[in-house]
Amino acid sequence: MSQLTYLVEDNRTIRDNLIPALEDLAGARVLGMAETETDAAAWLAAHADEWQLLIVDLFLKEGSGLGVLKACLDRRAAQRAVVLSNFVSSDIRARCMALGADAVFDKSRDLEAFFEYCTQSAAA
Repeated sequence: MSQLTYLVEDNRTIRDNLIPALEDLAGARVLGMAETETDAAAWLAAHADEWQLLIVDLFLKEGSGLGVLKACLDRRAAQRAVVLSNFVSSDIRARCMALGADAVFDKSRDLEAFFEYCTQSAAA
């Protein structure tokens, strides 16, 4: 069964590469995507029970991934929110986790671990 995934990423090249990789490597089905905090928060509010995995970049065209994490603090226990960003420091990681992120990955160093996490979360 496909893991129903929503992607918040404003870089088209990254989206164009990440979506097929998620489908192939992690059995994900990407339901939709947003480039801004406002659009992501609106989609999450309107589709609160329809997703299983949320993947969030921190730097967006408008707003930030931190605001997206805040928008889904009240999600169901089975729903996972994951940060995938180029800018992961110990401070950023701590802020993301405090806002309810289940995991935080660096795009340049942690892609293998990110796909492994997505695969394991789909099997859970």
